[in-house]
Amino acid sequence: MSIHRRTALAAAVAATTLALTGCAAAASTSDAASDSAVTEGGDLVFAIGNDPISLNPSGTGSGNDTLYVTRQLVDSLLYQDPETGALEPWLATEWSSNDDATVFTFELRDDVSFSDGSPLTAADVKGTFDDIVAAGAESQAISSFIGYAETVAVDDDTVEVHFGAPNAAFPSSAASVALGIVGESTRATPFAERADGAAVVGSGPFTLDEYTKDVQTVLERRDDYAWGPTPLGNDGAPHLDTVTFQVVPEAGVRTGSLSSAQVDVIGGVQPIDVQTLEDGGFPLVHRGNPGATFGVYFNEARPIVADRTVREAIANAIDAEEVRDTALNDLFAVATSSLAETTPGFADQSGSFAFDPDHAEELLDESGWVPGSDGIRERDGERLSLDLAWITNFGPNQTSLELIQQQLKAVGIEVNLVGGTVPEFLKLQESGDFDLSWQNLSRADGDVLRTTYSTAATNRLHLDDPELESLLQEQAAVADAAGRDAVLADAQARIATEFHQVPVHELTSILGTQPTVHGVTLGADSRLDSLVAAWKSAE
Repeated sequence: MSIHRRTALAAAVAATTLALTGCAAAASTSDAASDSAVTEGGDLVFAIGNDPISLNPSGTGSGNDTLYVTRQLVDSLLYQDPETGALEPWLATEWSSNDDATVFTFELRDDVSFSDGSPLTAADVKGTFDDIVAAGAESQAISSFIGYAETVAVDDDTVEVHFGAPNAAFPSSAASVALGIVGESTRATPFAERADGAAVVGSGPFTLDEYTKDVQTVLERRDDYAWGPTPLGNDGAPHLDTVTFQVVPEAGVRTGSLSSAQVDVIGGVQPIDVQTLEDGGFPLVHRGNPGATFGVYFNEARPIVADRTVREAIANAIDAEEVRDTALNDLFAVATSSLAETTPGFADQSGSFAFDPDHAEELLDESGWVPGSDGIRERDGERLSLDLAWITNFGPNQTSLELIQQQLKAVGIEVNLVGGTVPEFLKLQESGDFDLSWQNLSRADGDVLRTTYSTAATNRLHLDDPELESLLQEQAAVADAAGRDAVLADAQARIATEFHQVPVHELTSILGTQPTVHGVTLGADSRLDSLVAAWKSAE
Protein backbone atom coordinates (compact mmCIF):
# COMPACT_ATOMS: atom_id res chain seq x y z
CA MET A 1 0.00 0.00 0.00
CA SER A 2 1.42 3.33 -1.02
CA ILE A 3 1.17 5.86 1.80
CA HIS A 4 1.17 9.67 1.56
CA ARG A 5 2.42 11.01 4.86
CA ARG A 6 0.76 13.86 6.73
CA THR A 7 2.62 16.70 5.03
CA ALA A 8 1.53 15.63 1.57
CA LEU A 9 -2.08 15.17 2.59
CA ALA A 10 -2.12 18.47 4.45
CA ALA A 11 -0.83 20.25 1.36
CA ALA A 12 -3.52 18.63 -0.77
CA VAL A 13 -6.26 19.62 1.65
CA ALA A 14 -4.91 23.16 1.88
CA ALA A 15 -5.02 23.43 -1.89
CA THR A 16 -8.74 22.70 -1.86
CA THR A 17 -9.55 25.06 0.98
CA LEU A 18 -7.99 28.37 0.04
CA ALA A 19 -11.46 29.80 -0.48
CA LEU A 20 -11.89 29.64 3.28
CA THR A 21 -9.62 32.67 3.63
CA GLY A 22 -12.14 35.00 2.00
CA CYS A 23 -13.35 38.35 3.30
CA ALA A 24 -15.40 36.90 6.16
CA ALA A 25 -12.44 35.06 7.67
CA ALA A 26 -10.89 38.30 8.90
CA ALA A 27 -13.83 38.75 11.25
CA SER A 28 -13.98 35.14 12.45
CA THR A 29 -12.54 35.94 15.88
CA SER A 30 -13.31 38.38 18.66
CA ASP A 31 -10.76 41.09 19.42
CA ALA A 32 -7.64 39.47 20.80
CA ALA A 33 -5.19 41.20 23.10
CA SER A 34 -1.60 40.08 23.59
CA ASP A 35 -0.93 36.85 25.47
CA SER A 36 0.59 38.79 28.35
CA ALA A 37 -2.74 40.52 28.94
CA VAL A 38 -4.79 37.33 29.23
CA THR A 39 -6.93 37.20 32.38
CA GLU A 40 -7.38 33.80 34.00
CA GLY A 41 -10.73 32.77 35.42
CA GLY A 42 -14.17 34.24 35.02
CA ASP A 43 -17.54 33.02 33.83
CA LEU A 44 -18.75 33.45 30.27
CA VAL A 45 -22.49 33.64 29.60
CA PHE A 46 -23.41 32.82 25.99
CA ALA A 47 -27.01 33.26 24.79
CA ILE A 48 -28.18 30.84 22.09
CA GLY A 49 -31.52 30.62 20.33
CA ASN A 50 -32.36 26.94 20.73
CA ASP A 51 -32.10 24.20 23.29
CA PRO A 52 -29.33 21.80 22.25
CA ILE A 53 -31.83 18.91 22.37
CA SER A 54 -28.98 16.39 22.47
CA LEU A 55 -25.54 16.77 24.06
CA ASN A 56 -24.42 13.54 22.46
CA PRO A 57 -21.90 14.89 19.90
CA SER A 58 -22.89 12.40 17.21
CA GLY A 59 -26.61 12.61 17.98
CA THR A 60 -29.18 14.77 16.24
CA GLY A 61 -29.71 18.12 17.93
CA SER A 62 -30.91 21.57 16.96
CA GLY A 63 -28.15 22.47 14.51
CA ASN A 64 -25.57 25.15 15.23
CA ASP A 65 -26.59 25.77 18.84
CA THR A 66 -26.08 22.09 19.67
CA LEU A 67 -22.66 22.06 18.07
CA TYR A 68 -21.68 25.25 19.92
CA VAL A 69 -22.09 23.32 23.18
CA THR A 70 -20.81 19.87 22.20
CA ARG A 71 -17.65 21.31 20.64
CA GLN A 72 -16.58 22.21 24.18
CA LEU A 73 -17.03 18.64 25.46
CA VAL A 74 -15.19 16.65 22.81
CA ASP A 75 -12.05 16.92 20.70
CA SER A 76 -11.58 15.56 17.19
CA LEU A 77 -8.73 13.69 15.56
CA LEU A 78 -7.89 16.70 13.37
CA TYR A 79 -8.50 20.44 13.38
CA GLN A 80 -9.29 22.45 10.24
CA ASP A 81 -7.71 25.88 10.43
CA PRO A 82 -10.31 28.49 9.34
CA GLU A 83 -7.55 30.88 8.23
CA THR A 84 -5.65 28.50 5.95
CA GLY A 85 -8.09 25.63 5.44
CA ALA A 86 -5.33 23.15 6.27
CA LEU A 87 -5.94 20.13 8.45
CA GLU A 88 -3.84 20.32 11.61
CA PRO A 89 -3.03 17.85 14.41
CA TRP A 90 -5.32 17.60 17.42
CA LEU A 91 -5.84 14.22 19.03
CA ALA A 92 -3.86 12.78 16.13
CA THR A 93 -0.26 13.90 15.75
CA GLU A 94 -0.11 12.78 12.13
CA TRP A 95 -2.23 10.98 9.57
CA SER A 96 -1.98 9.36 6.16
CA SER A 97 -4.07 7.93 3.34
CA ASN A 98 -3.54 5.18 0.82
CA ASP A 99 -3.67 6.05 -2.89
CA ASP A 100 -7.34 5.31 -3.42
CA ALA A 101 -8.58 6.97 -0.21
CA THR A 102 -9.97 3.78 1.30
CA VAL A 103 -7.64 3.48 4.31
CA PHE A 104 -6.76 6.33 6.69
CA THR A 105 -4.14 5.93 9.42
CA PHE A 106 -3.99 8.18 12.48
CA GLU A 107 -1.17 8.34 15.03
CA LEU A 108 -2.57 9.47 18.37
CA ARG A 109 -1.14 11.61 21.15
CA ASP A 110 -0.14 9.55 24.18
CA ASP A 111 -0.90 12.22 26.79
CA VAL A 112 -4.66 12.72 26.36
CA SER A 113 -7.23 11.70 28.94
CA PHE A 114 -11.01 11.76 29.07
CA SER A 115 -12.84 13.72 31.73
CA ASP A 116 -13.25 10.54 33.82
CA GLY A 117 -9.47 10.13 33.92
CA SER A 118 -9.22 7.24 31.46
CA PRO A 119 -6.51 7.55 28.78
CA LEU A 120 -7.31 8.04 25.10
CA THR A 121 -6.32 4.99 23.03
CA ALA A 122 -6.94 3.70 19.54
CA ALA A 123 -9.68 1.50 21.02
CA ASP A 124 -11.65 4.67 21.86
CA VAL A 125 -11.44 5.90 18.26
CA LYS A 126 -12.55 2.50 17.00
CA GLY A 127 -15.32 2.36 19.58
CA THR A 128 -16.57 5.87 18.73
CA PHE A 129 -16.70 5.21 14.99
CA ASP A 130 -18.29 1.77 15.37
CA ASP A 131 -20.83 3.33 17.74
CA ILE A 132 -21.82 5.94 15.14
CA VAL A 133 -22.23 3.32 12.43
CA ALA A 134 -24.30 1.10 14.73
CA ALA A 135 -26.58 4.06 15.52
CA GLY A 136 -27.34 4.50 11.83
CA ALA A 137 -29.96 7.16 11.11
CA GLU A 138 -30.06 8.13 14.79
CA SER A 139 -26.65 9.75 14.30
CA GLN A 140 -26.05 13.00 12.41
CA ALA A 141 -22.56 11.67 11.59
CA ILE A 142 -23.62 8.58 9.68
CA SER A 143 -23.20 10.31 6.30
CA SER A 144 -19.43 10.47 6.91
CA PHE A 145 -19.29 6.67 6.98
CA ILE A 146 -20.79 5.68 3.63
CA GLY A 147 -18.91 2.54 2.57
CA TYR A 148 -17.47 2.02 6.05
CA ALA A 149 -15.81 -1.36 6.54
CA GLU A 150 -14.06 -1.24 9.90
CA THR A 151 -11.73 0.62 12.22
CA VAL A 152 -8.67 -1.27 13.38
CA ALA A 153 -6.75 -0.46 16.56
CA VAL A 154 -3.26 -1.38 15.36
CA ASP A 155 -1.79 -0.57 18.77
CA ASP A 156 -2.67 1.82 21.59
CA ASP A 157 -1.58 4.88 19.60
CA THR A 158 -2.31 3.85 15.99
CA VAL A 159 -5.69 3.44 14.38
CA GLU A 160 -6.74 2.64 10.80
CA VAL A 161 -10.15 3.49 9.34
CA HIS A 162 -11.10 1.28 6.38
CA PHE A 163 -13.76 1.89 3.74
CA GLY A 164 -15.03 -0.48 1.10
CA ALA A 165 -15.18 2.42 -1.37
CA PRO A 166 -13.08 5.61 -1.60
CA ASN A 167 -13.97 8.37 0.86
CA ALA A 168 -11.65 11.30 0.12
CA ALA A 169 -13.70 13.59 2.37
CA PHE A 170 -13.06 11.56 5.52
CA PRO A 171 -10.07 13.59 6.80
CA SER A 172 -12.19 16.75 6.90
CA SER A 173 -15.00 14.76 8.53
CA ALA A 174 -12.50 13.68 11.19
CA ALA A 175 -12.19 17.36 12.16
CA SER A 176 -15.93 17.76 12.79
CA VAL A 177 -17.73 17.89 16.13
CA ALA A 178 -19.93 14.96 15.19
CA LEU A 179 -16.87 12.71 14.97
CA GLY A 180 -15.56 13.89 18.35
CA ILE A 181 -14.12 10.98 20.31
CA VAL A 182 -16.02 9.78 23.39
CA GLY A 183 -14.95 7.49 26.21
CA GLU A 184 -15.87 3.91 26.95
CA SER A 185 -18.46 4.79 29.59
CA THR A 186 -20.32 6.92 27.05
CA ARG A 187 -20.35 4.13 24.51
CA ALA A 188 -21.66 1.73 27.16
CA THR A 189 -24.76 3.91 27.54
CA PRO A 190 -27.46 3.25 24.91
CA PHE A 191 -27.24 5.84 22.14
CA ALA A 192 -30.80 7.05 22.67
CA GLU A 193 -30.13 7.72 26.37
CA ARG A 194 -27.26 10.20 25.98
CA ALA A 195 -29.21 13.34 25.05
CA ASP A 196 -29.02 15.01 28.46
CA GLY A 197 -25.24 14.77 28.41
CA ALA A 198 -24.89 12.97 31.73
CA ALA A 199 -23.21 10.04 29.99
CA VAL A 200 -21.03 12.12 27.67
CA VAL A 201 -17.38 11.67 28.61
CA GLY A 202 -15.07 13.48 26.22
CA SER A 203 -11.52 14.80 26.18
CA GLY A 204 -12.62 18.42 25.61
CA PRO A 205 -11.59 21.51 27.60
CA PHE A 206 -14.88 21.65 29.51
CA THR A 207 -17.14 19.17 31.26
CA LEU A 208 -20.88 19.21 31.84
CA ASP A 209 -21.97 20.61 35.19
CA GLU A 210 -25.68 21.15 34.58
CA TYR A 211 -28.20 20.80 31.77
CA THR A 212 -31.71 22.17 32.21
CA LYS A 213 -33.78 21.65 29.10
CA ASP A 214 -34.88 24.88 27.39
CA VAL A 215 -33.08 26.91 30.09
CA GLN A 216 -29.33 26.51 30.16
CA THR A 217 -26.26 24.29 29.90
CA VAL A 218 -23.42 24.99 32.33
CA LEU A 219 -19.88 23.78 31.58
CA GLU A 220 -16.88 23.71 33.90
CA ARG A 221 -13.20 24.05 33.03
CA ARG A 222 -10.91 21.01 32.98
CA ASP A 223 -7.79 22.00 34.90
CA ASP A 224 -5.73 19.16 33.38
CA TYR A 225 -6.55 19.94 29.73
CA ALA A 226 -3.33 20.35 27.73
CA TRP A 227 -3.85 19.49 24.05
CA GLY A 228 -5.76 22.29 22.33
CA PRO A 229 -5.11 22.68 18.58
CA THR A 230 -2.13 24.91 17.82
CA PRO A 231 -4.01 27.48 15.64
CA LEU A 232 -6.16 28.46 18.64
CA GLY A 233 -3.09 29.59 20.54
CA ASN A 234 -3.66 27.77 23.84
CA ASP A 235 -2.57 24.18 24.37
CA GLY A 236 -3.13 24.40 28.13
CA ALA A 237 -6.20 24.55 30.33
CA PRO A 238 -9.02 26.96 29.40
CA HIS A 239 -8.74 30.49 30.76
CA LEU A 240 -12.42 30.58 31.71
CA ASP A 241 -13.77 28.85 34.83
CA THR A 242 -17.24 28.22 33.43
CA VAL A 243 -19.28 28.71 30.28
CA THR A 244 -23.07 28.94 30.51
CA PHE A 245 -25.15 28.60 27.37
CA GLN A 246 -28.51 30.23 28.09
CA VAL A 247 -31.48 29.49 25.82
CA VAL A 248 -32.97 32.81 24.66
CA PRO A 249 -35.25 32.08 21.68
CA GLU A 250 -36.05 35.66 20.68
CA ALA A 251 -33.25 37.32 18.70
CA GLY A 252 -34.29 40.77 19.88
CA VAL A 253 -34.13 39.64 23.49
CA ARG A 254 -30.63 38.24 22.91
CA THR A 255 -29.54 41.58 21.48
CA GLY A 256 -31.08 43.42 24.41
CA SER A 257 -29.38 41.06 26.86
CA LEU A 258 -26.02 41.85 25.32
CA SER A 259 -26.70 45.60 25.30
CA SER A 260 -27.67 45.53 28.97
CA ALA A 261 -24.61 43.42 29.91
CA GLN A 262 -26.70 40.47 31.08
CA VAL A 263 -24.71 38.16 28.79
CA ASP A 264 -21.21 38.17 27.32
CA VAL A 265 -21.85 36.68 23.87
CA ILE A 266 -24.91 36.09 21.74
CA GLY A 267 -25.33 33.74 18.83
CA GLY A 268 -27.61 33.99 15.84
CA VAL A 269 -27.37 37.77 15.50
CA GLN A 270 -30.06 38.80 13.02
CA PRO A 271 -29.21 41.12 10.12
CA ILE A 272 -31.63 43.74 11.46
CA ASP A 273 -29.59 43.97 14.68
CA VAL A 274 -26.13 44.27 13.12
CA GLN A 275 -26.12 48.06 12.87
CA THR A 276 -27.52 48.45 16.39
CA LEU A 277 -24.71 46.36 17.85
CA GLU A 278 -22.01 48.04 15.80
CA ASP A 279 -23.27 51.49 16.82
CA GLY A 280 -23.28 50.38 20.45
CA GLY A 281 -19.64 49.34 20.33
CA PHE A 282 -20.27 45.58 20.56
CA PRO A 283 -17.74 43.69 18.40
CA LEU A 284 -19.15 41.23 15.90
CA VAL A 285 -17.60 37.89 15.01
CA HIS A 286 -18.81 36.80 11.58
CA ARG A 287 -17.87 34.35 8.87
CA GLY A 288 -19.48 33.13 5.68
CA ASN A 289 -20.63 29.53 6.08
CA PRO A 290 -19.22 26.92 3.74
CA GLY A 291 -21.46 24.09 2.59
CA ALA A 292 -24.86 23.81 0.92
CA THR A 293 -26.45 27.21 0.30
CA PHE A 294 -29.84 28.40 1.44
CA GLY A 295 -32.33 27.95 -1.33
CA VAL A 296 -35.37 26.09 -2.59
CA TYR A 297 -34.90 22.31 -2.63
CA PHE A 298 -37.31 19.87 -4.28
CA ASN A 299 -38.81 16.62 -3.06
CA GLU A 300 -38.73 14.99 -6.47
CA ALA A 301 -40.89 12.11 -5.35
CA ARG A 302 -43.79 14.58 -5.62
CA PRO A 303 -45.21 14.59 -9.16
CA ILE A 304 -45.44 18.35 -9.76
CA VAL A 305 -41.82 19.15 -8.92
CA ALA A 306 -40.56 15.92 -10.47
CA ASP A 307 -41.10 17.87 -13.70
CA ARG A 308 -37.84 19.65 -14.56
CA THR A 309 -39.77 22.33 -16.46
CA VAL A 310 -41.67 23.31 -13.32
CA ARG A 311 -38.41 23.45 -11.37
CA GLU A 312 -36.87 25.70 -14.02
CA ALA A 313 -39.92 27.96 -13.95
CA ILE A 314 -39.58 28.29 -10.18
CA ALA A 315 -35.91 29.20 -10.62
CA ASN A 316 -36.79 31.89 -13.17
CA ALA A 317 -39.49 33.33 -10.91
CA ILE A 318 -37.22 33.87 -7.88
CA ASP A 319 -35.28 37.12 -7.58
CA ALA A 320 -32.48 36.07 -5.21
CA GLU A 321 -30.93 39.52 -5.05
CA GLU A 322 -34.22 41.07 -3.95
CA VAL A 323 -34.55 38.41 -1.26
CA ARG A 324 -31.04 39.09 0.06
CA ASP A 325 -31.49 42.87 0.00
CA THR A 326 -34.89 42.69 1.72
CA ALA A 327 -34.34 40.02 4.37
CA LEU A 328 -30.61 40.24 5.01
CA ASN A 329 -27.70 42.63 4.46
CA ASP A 330 -24.34 42.85 2.71
CA LEU A 331 -22.72 40.39 5.14
CA PHE A 332 -24.70 37.72 3.27
CA ALA A 333 -23.78 36.84 -0.31
CA VAL A 334 -26.30 36.08 -3.04
CA ALA A 335 -25.83 32.40 -3.81
CA THR A 336 -24.68 31.39 -7.27
CA SER A 337 -24.34 27.63 -6.78
CA SER A 338 -25.44 24.75 -4.61
CA LEU A 339 -22.14 25.29 -2.73
CA ALA A 340 -21.22 28.47 -0.90
CA GLU A 341 -18.19 30.37 -2.13
CA THR A 342 -16.20 29.58 1.03
CA THR A 343 -16.48 25.84 0.35
CA PRO A 344 -13.56 23.89 -1.13
CA GLY A 345 -14.49 23.02 -4.70
CA PHE A 346 -16.97 25.88 -5.19
CA ALA A 347 -17.82 26.60 -8.85
CA ASP A 348 -19.96 29.56 -9.92
CA GLN A 349 -23.19 28.47 -11.66
CA SER A 350 -24.82 31.88 -11.97
CA GLY A 351 -25.17 31.35 -15.74
CA SER A 352 -27.97 28.88 -15.04
CA PHE A 353 -29.98 31.27 -12.89
CA ALA A 354 -31.62 34.48 -14.01
CA PHE A 355 -34.66 36.30 -12.71
CA ASP A 356 -36.97 36.07 -15.72
CA PRO A 357 -40.64 35.80 -14.71
CA ASP A 358 -41.80 36.08 -18.34
CA HIS A 359 -39.83 32.95 -19.20
CA ALA A 360 -41.19 31.26 -16.09
CA GLU A 361 -44.72 31.86 -17.34
CA GLU A 362 -43.82 30.59 -20.81
CA LEU A 363 -42.44 27.37 -19.32
CA LEU A 364 -45.58 26.81 -17.25
CA ASP A 365 -47.77 27.48 -20.29
CA GLU A 366 -45.81 24.91 -22.29
CA SER A 367 -46.31 22.37 -19.49
CA GLY A 368 -50.05 22.83 -19.60
CA TRP A 369 -50.40 24.86 -16.41
CA VAL A 370 -52.91 27.60 -17.20
CA PRO A 371 -54.06 30.46 -14.93
CA GLY A 372 -57.20 29.75 -12.94
CA SER A 373 -59.88 32.24 -11.91
CA ASP A 374 -57.78 33.48 -8.98
CA GLY A 375 -54.53 33.55 -10.95
CA ILE A 376 -53.15 30.29 -9.56
CA ARG A 377 -52.46 27.86 -12.38
CA GLU A 378 -54.27 24.59 -12.91
CA ARG A 379 -53.82 21.51 -15.05
CA ASP A 380 -56.33 18.70 -15.50
CA GLY A 381 -58.24 19.96 -12.48
CA GLU A 382 -55.15 20.07 -10.24
CA ARG A 383 -54.08 23.31 -8.62
CA LEU A 384 -50.41 24.34 -8.84
CA SER A 385 -50.11 24.49 -5.08
CA LEU A 386 -46.94 23.44 -3.28
CA ASP A 387 -46.08 22.94 0.40
CA LEU A 388 -42.74 24.40 1.47
CA ALA A 389 -41.14 23.16 4.71
CA TRP A 390 -38.85 25.48 6.64
CA ILE A 391 -37.26 25.99 10.06
CA THR A 392 -38.24 28.90 12.27
CA ASN A 393 -34.85 29.18 14.04
CA PHE A 394 -33.44 31.97 11.84
CA GLY A 395 -35.44 35.21 11.78
CA PRO A 396 -34.84 36.19 8.13
CA ASN A 397 -36.23 32.83 6.95
CA GLN A 398 -39.80 34.03 7.26
CA THR A 399 -39.14 37.32 5.47
CA SER A 400 -37.23 35.51 2.72
CA LEU A 401 -39.97 32.95 2.21
CA GLU A 402 -42.85 35.40 2.28
CA LEU A 403 -41.09 37.32 -0.50
CA ILE A 404 -40.44 34.13 -2.48
CA GLN A 405 -44.09 33.22 -1.93
CA GLN A 406 -45.08 36.54 -3.54
CA GLN A 407 -42.63 36.11 -6.41
CA LEU A 408 -43.97 32.65 -7.24
CA LYS A 409 -47.59 33.77 -6.90
CA ALA A 410 -46.88 36.42 -9.54
CA VAL A 411 -46.34 33.64 -12.11
CA GLY A 412 -49.28 31.53 -10.88
CA ILE A 413 -47.66 29.21 -8.32
CA GLU A 414 -49.21 28.95 -4.88
CA VAL A 415 -46.82 28.18 -2.02
CA ASN A 416 -48.02 27.15 1.43
CA LEU A 417 -45.37 27.81 4.08
CA VAL A 418 -45.11 25.03 6.67
CA GLY A 419 -42.78 26.33 9.38
CA GLY A 420 -41.64 24.55 12.49
CA THR A 421 -38.84 23.85 14.93
CA VAL A 422 -35.81 21.78 13.95
CA PRO A 423 -37.34 18.49 15.22
CA GLU A 424 -40.61 19.28 13.45
CA PHE A 425 -38.77 20.05 10.21
CA LEU A 426 -36.74 16.83 10.41
CA LYS A 427 -39.89 14.81 11.08
CA LEU A 428 -41.58 16.39 8.06
CA GLN A 429 -38.58 15.63 5.87
CA GLU A 430 -38.56 12.02 7.00
CA SER A 431 -42.26 11.70 6.24
CA GLY A 432 -41.79 13.09 2.72
CA ASP A 433 -44.95 15.17 3.13
CA PHE A 434 -43.61 18.31 1.41
CA ASP A 435 -42.96 19.56 -2.11
CA LEU A 436 -40.29 22.17 -1.45
CA SER A 437 -37.94 22.84 1.43
CA TRP A 438 -35.91 25.83 2.54
CA GLN A 439 -32.68 24.63 4.06
CA ASN A 440 -28.91 24.72 4.10
CA LEU A 441 -26.10 22.63 5.57
CA SER A 442 -22.80 24.05 6.78
CA ARG A 443 -19.73 21.94 6.22
CA ALA A 444 -16.19 22.81 5.17
CA ASP A 445 -15.99 20.21 2.42
CA GLY A 446 -17.67 19.87 -0.97
CA ASP A 447 -18.77 16.37 0.00
CA VAL A 448 -21.74 18.13 1.59
CA LEU A 449 -23.31 17.74 -1.86
CA ARG A 450 -23.27 13.96 -1.46
CA THR A 451 -24.79 14.29 2.00
CA THR A 452 -27.57 16.46 0.60
CA TYR A 453 -28.34 14.96 -2.81
CA SER A 454 -27.13 11.36 -2.95
CA THR A 455 -29.75 8.64 -3.03
CA ALA A 456 -27.28 6.57 -1.01
CA ALA A 457 -27.32 9.13 1.84
CA THR A 458 -30.45 10.40 3.62
CA ASN A 459 -32.28 10.53 0.26
CA ARG A 460 -34.83 13.01 1.58
CA LEU A 461 -35.01 14.76 -1.81
CA HIS A 462 -35.68 11.51 -3.69
CA LEU A 463 -33.74 12.41 -6.83
CA ASP A 464 -33.63 10.14 -9.84
CA ASP A 465 -30.49 11.39 -11.56
CA PRO A 466 -27.91 8.65 -12.23
CA GLU A 467 -25.47 11.16 -13.77
CA LEU A 468 -25.45 13.30 -10.63
CA GLU A 469 -25.23 10.24 -8.40
CA SER A 470 -22.19 9.07 -10.36
CA LEU A 471 -20.48 12.44 -9.92
CA LEU A 472 -21.26 12.54 -6.19
CA GLN A 473 -19.69 9.14 -5.71
CA GLU A 474 -16.75 9.94 -8.00
CA GLN A 475 -15.71 13.07 -6.10
CA ALA A 476 -15.51 11.01 -2.93
CA ALA A 477 -13.06 8.68 -4.69
CA VAL A 478 -10.60 11.28 -6.00
CA ALA A 479 -7.72 11.80 -3.59
CA ASP A 480 -6.05 14.44 -5.77
CA ALA A 481 -7.32 17.89 -4.73
CA ALA A 482 -7.46 19.47 -8.18
CA GLY A 483 -9.11 16.41 -9.69
CA ARG A 484 -11.70 16.32 -6.96
CA ASP A 485 -12.50 20.00 -7.44
CA ALA A 486 -13.13 19.34 -11.14
CA VAL A 487 -15.63 16.60 -10.33
CA LEU A 488 -17.32 18.81 -7.74
CA ALA A 489 -17.64 21.53 -10.39
CA ASP A 490 -19.37 19.05 -12.70
CA ALA A 491 -21.71 18.02 -9.90
CA GLN A 492 -22.64 21.64 -9.20
CA ALA A 493 -23.25 22.20 -12.92
CA ARG A 494 -25.53 19.15 -13.02
CA ILE A 495 -27.51 20.34 -9.98
CA ALA A 496 -27.86 23.77 -11.59
CA THR A 497 -28.84 22.70 -15.11
CA GLU A 498 -31.35 20.14 -13.82
CA PHE A 499 -32.64 22.65 -11.25
CA HIS A 500 -32.43 20.22 -8.37
CA GLN A 501 -32.00 23.32 -6.21
CA VAL A 502 -32.51 27.05 -6.65
CA PRO A 503 -29.72 28.85 -4.75
CA VAL A 504 -30.84 32.05 -3.02
CA HIS A 505 -28.30 33.19 -0.44
CA GLU A 506 -25.28 32.03 1.48
CA LEU A 507 -25.44 31.93 5.25
CA THR A 508 -23.20 34.05 7.44
CA SER A 509 -22.78 33.20 11.10
CA ILE A 510 -22.73 36.28 13.30
CA LEU A 511 -21.93 36.48 17.00
CA GLY A 512 -22.15 39.61 19.13
CA THR A 513 -19.73 40.08 22.03
CA GLN A 514 -18.98 42.39 24.90
CA PRO A 515 -15.80 44.46 24.35
CA THR A 516 -14.34 42.56 27.32
CA VAL A 517 -14.55 39.20 25.54
CA HIS A 518 -11.55 37.91 23.62
CA GLY A 519 -10.61 34.77 21.73
CA VAL A 520 -14.10 33.69 20.69
CA THR A 521 -13.70 32.24 17.21
CA LEU A 522 -15.69 30.60 14.42
CA GLY A 523 -14.18 27.46 12.97
CA ALA A 524 -13.74 26.38 9.38
CA ASP A 525 -17.40 25.31 9.35
CA SER A 526 -18.35 28.81 10.65
CA ARG A 527 -19.64 27.34 13.88
CA LEU A 528 -18.34 28.21 17.34
CA ASP A 529 -14.85 26.88 17.82
CA SER A 530 -13.36 25.44 20.99
CA LEU A 531 -13.39 28.08 23.73
CA VAL A 532 -10.07 26.88 25.15
CA ALA A 533 -8.44 30.23 24.26
CA ALA A 534 -11.37 32.51 25.18
CA TRP A 535 -11.06 34.92 28.09
CA LYS A 536 -12.60 38.03 29.65
CA SER A 537 -10.82 41.20 30.61
CA ALA A 538 -11.91 43.35 33.52
CA GLU A 539 -12.77 46.35 31.34
